[in-house]
Amino acid sequence: MPPSEPSAAHPVAGLAREVEEFVAAAGWDQPPQLFALVPTAALLDEQPELAGQLDRANPLTPVAQEPLPDGDLAESLGRIAWPEIVVGCALAQEIIVLPPDVEAELDGLANADAQRLRRAAADHPRRTEARLVAAVLRDGERACVMRLRGASPDGDEDAVDEIVESPDLAPNLLEALTTTFQPDGATGLG
Repeated sequence: MPPSEPSAAHPVAGLAREVEEFVAAAGWDQPPQLFALVPTAALLDEQPELAGQLDRANPLTPVAQEPLPDGDLAESLGRIAWPEIVVGCALAQEIIVLPPDVEAELDGLANADAQRLRRAAADHPRRTEARLVAAVLRDGERACVMRLRGASPDGDEDAVDEIVESPDLAPNLLEALTTTFQPDGATGLG
């Protein structure tokens, strides 16, 4: 499949696909990865040596950031503030997806700690592993892309991954990414 390009109508959706394809090239079992979305022209102004590596036709370029610290993702995102040159960000993370009836069953464990809930989801026989990329722009545009890891009941290793796109896949994560652009004295990452 050729790399996706941001469309003029929905550039953040194209960027989310581009980030997902970049991360997918390295395979599964990766830690969460944060990307700054930077105007390509501004990036080339600051680093002209990148001219042969960047697609000038794309108005924005994803720039991988230092790995996020281990621990609570929301806490890590709460400490991020971006410089003005960054017009958006994207986060790629691997998640577990459960059927709605199983989610409701786990919601019944309201008194369980978060780690116990994560373990129950990861061990559930009806789970699907997935990679979620959530992307936001300062102007409010949002997108999500999720790659469901290919699997078949008979253990076929050649099963094909499924891609799902919708800005409604991860509203809480999108909101957390949006808050990284609010001036509140957080320390910068990038």
